[in-house]
Amino acid sequence: MSDRIHLSSILNHFNDARVVVVGDIMLDCFINGDVDRISPEAPIPVLRIRSESAMLGGAGNVVRNIVALGASVDFISAIGDDKAGLQIAELLSAESPSESQDTNTVRADLIKVPSRETAIKTRYIAATQQILRTDKETVADLDEATQNRLIKLVDARLEKSQILVLSDYAKGVLSKDVIKALITSAKTHNCFVIVDPKGSDYSRYFGADLITPNRAELFESSQLPVDTDADVIMAATHLITQFGFGAVLATRSADGMTLVDSDNQVSHLKAEALEVFDVSGAGDTVVATIATALATGAELPIAAELANIAAGIVVAKTGTATASLSEVTAGVHHQDISIAEARVVDKHQALARVHGWQRRGFKVGFTNGCFDLLHPGHVSLLNQAAIHCDRLVVGLNDDASIRRLKGDTRPVQSESSRSTVLASLGMVDMVVLFSQDTPLELIQLLKPQILVKGADYTVDQVVGADIVQSYGGQVFLANLEAGHSTTDTIRRIGHDDDTPS
Repeated sequence: MSDRIHLSSILNHFNDARVVVVGDIMLDCFINGDVDRISPEAPIPVLRIRSESAMLGGAGNVVRNIVALGASVDFISAIGDDKAGLQIAELLSAESPSESQDTNTVRADLIKVPSRETAIKTRYIAATQQILRTDKETVADLDEATQNRLIKLVDARLEKSQILVLSDYAKGVLSKDVIKALITSAKTHNCFVIVDPKGSDYSRYFGADLITPNRAELFESSQLPVDTDADVIMAATHLITQFGFGAVLATRSADGMTLVDSDNQVSHLKAEALEVFDVSGAGDTVVATIATALATGAELPIAAELANIAAGIVVAKTGTATASLSEVTAGVHHQDISIAEARVVDKHQALARVHGWQRRGFKVGFTNGCFDLLHPGHVSLLNQAAIHCDRLVVGLNDDASIRRLKGDTRPVQSESSRSTVLASLGMVDMVVLFSQDTPLELIQLLKPQILVKGADYTVDQVVGADIVQSYGGQVFLANLEAGHSTTDTIRRIGHDDDTPS
């Protein structure tokens, strides 16, 4: 395991990296809504649509991950001459706000092929449960003229990059002839070739420097057992020998990753994620991180370490996510960051975790407050809240909102101190700061099943009670410990300070 200072020094150069990515791009669409009845026409759920969104999928997710890491991308692919293709072009443009071609984060060459349909994958989601996916796409190799055009575009880009990523989703952009030509071109330009493979025929990737199968793909391509560390090493070595690969990085889900190279050097990397919510797109994150690290001059084992950290970040989120440079930097220093600090998140991270918990059947509870000077009354309320749920989220007023509510002399402790102390308590699973005077917006976002407040309120006085009850949630009023008040404590401290010594 490398020292964290060395890993941090590599991350400091990520902004200088540029990677060439070629592969199948698609539009990932998400239609979110609620299901509260069955159709009278057939025994199927009726989805009442609340929102629709779209993002780059396939090789486009590799691009998104590289950009999130602060690096730049030359991206080459083929799309249809259609609305979805136009939307993909706009999303790629949005990843690169600079108007100068010399400084663009993403320089995309999208070849329009009128005979092709741009791939669209649409997911219909009720609450946090996916109930249907539809695919609309053309699965066929590009015609010879388009293949030659793509190869020339890539060849030109390789002159200014040392890393080529082939992101294969078996839709036809990366035919066997195109892959062979691109690997040959990369060797001519002294570029390192990384392949995210598809299918069982790995002869099409012959001579690649690194191939990144997951456990199932490793089994399918090698036809060897992949259950133990020794099995994975043997299967990876078999592929290296048979197809002339420089190395194989096998991603193994909860078992982490195993890197085997042609010199029989082996590295086992333990999974970094504390809790896995969604593995969607984790392979893209691994490829993107390795490519970016190698582009800075890092050695492959070091790049794999960074990729393992990044993968641990994205699987703790829901949906096809990315790991930002700041998140990976924090992950590198995770040994110096307490579990308490890891529990303090922003509202976007909170939403991802809550969705993950709820999908796994956990009942999520929510309470809130200023928690300026933590006292036994607070602890009692939190203990009671935790009894009524599987995961407890605490909404915490930030410093600015406390000043508005309680005056310029408050809070006594900063939001950083208050959140760290709260998150250190065993019954608290997550702390989320909010800037509004009430947690209403946060409750609307997270949709907890249990809402907890002190018994000095009535249910109709509890902020968000009507919202939680509207979707079948419950409101619990916790008993209060008498004789404990932050305001009284501050008053007593002030009195003591005025007493002559």
